[in-house]
Parts: sequence; C-alpha cells; structure tokens
Amino acid sequence: MRKIDVARLVRANLKGARQRWGSAVTPPAIEALTAFTEQFLFVISAGDLLLMDRGWYVTNTGLLRLARRRRCKGIQVEPVEKFSAPDHDRFVFKATVFRSDSAFGFVGFGDADPSNVSGLARGAEMRVAETRSVNRALRKAYGIGICSVEEIGTIPNPAEKLPPQKANGNGNRSGSKVRDRLCQLIRQHKLDPALVKAYAVDFCGTKTLREASREQIENFIQQLGDWAEKDRNALLCQLNSYLPAEQKVVA
Repeated sequence: MRKIDVARLVRANLKGARQRWGSAVTPPAIEALTAFTEQFLFVISAGDLLLMDRGWYVTNTGLLRLARRRRCKGIQVEPVEKFSAPDHDRFVFKATVFRSDSAFGFVGFGDADPSNVSGLARGAEMRVAETRSVNRALRKAYGIGICSVEEIGTIPNPAEKLPPQKANGNGNRSGSKVRDRLCQLIRQHKLDPALVKAYAVDFCGTKTLREASREQIENFIQQLGDWAEKDRNALLCQLNSYLPAEQKVVA
C-alpha cells in the first residue's frame, strides 16, 4: 500500500476546508481537523468530513474508506424485527463490524421512521436505518467520537428555495448573482437541482436553505464547483445518496 504523506494531507485538508467553509473554519475546527486527519487520514476533497454549525461530521463515505484502509474483515447487518414496524415505515437494524478474524465484533444500532428523516428520504427509511447502524458500528470499531452526517437526518424537502434576499436594490442584485452562479453550475455539470439543494443544507448545517447565510451558500457554491471540476463522479455519488428509494438504481 502506498505510504501517505500525513503532513501534506493535513495541509491539503486545511486548504480545502478554508476554500469550502471560509470563516466557519475557526481555530478549534482547524485543531480538530488536524487531529482527525493525522489519526484517521480523512480527506476533505473525497467527502469524508463535513463542517456543519462549526462542528465536524464524518460521512458514510469516510467511514467506509477508513474501514478499507484498516482492512476491516466484514460488516454484518440484520433487521431487528422486535422494534421495527414496517407498516408504519419504522425500521431498526443491528450492524456488527469485525476488525479482524476474531469472533469479537463492534455492534451499532440504527433506526429510522418518518419522524426522524426529512422529506427527501421518505420512503427510504429502511436504507437510512441500515446506513445509520453501519455508521455507528464503524465509529465504535475505530474509536471515532464525532457523529456521522447520516445519523442526524437533516436532508430537506427539494421544494425548499434559496433564502430570500434583502429588499434593497443591492441585495436583490447580489442575490440574483448567487442564484445565477448556482444555476450555471447545475447546467454546466448536468446536476440534479433537488439533490444539489439537499446537499447544500447538509453543507450549511441548517434545517432549511432559508436559514443559511449568504456566506454559507457562497462557500457551498465554491465547493460544488471545485468538486465538479476535480471529480464529478465522486460528486454524483454524494448527490445520489439523497435520492428517494423509488429513484435508486438497483444493480
């Protein structure tokens, strides 16, 4: 396996974080990012971590990449029927992560129902519950104390719009420029507008896009453009994680 230059990765992550989240990258956030990079080799450009509400969250992508680097031997997932109610779209899963050939595993539980997933994920509660259980088990197995994005359920309804701008002329012109830039990126890279909005809420760390600040949205647009240029396939994978169940492609 190719040896990773940790110091170089730290510098790249700090640069990428500042480009994406701007002033939200406070000294405590920098200190935490450095520690996560050195300990777990997370990569910002690969979507391993997200900064929301000035706190770091690991993603399912980041956890699975970590498991692969650490040569995880397997993940066993099973439904917990006792606590599930499929007729009410409530599902509970148990995941066990095996770090080695030992019979000892790390267990995590995940639940999902219409009350703890947002609109875009309705109908995909079973998948959400499974992902949450895997994430919790992986976090236990590798000693990751920060929560995963998929566990907090902040995916918004795609009908949500960009936050309204101030009524004065400058605010209207400025808001139009922001919307135009985002629309241009969506058209240029052939992205799904609803999925882009879903990802934007995760990025901004707000419950709706209306609550996001102008600076947060501008930082999101910067990241979206950078990611689309550098690795569009990875970006599409991230966006597709927000697809409703009926739109998922079954292999």
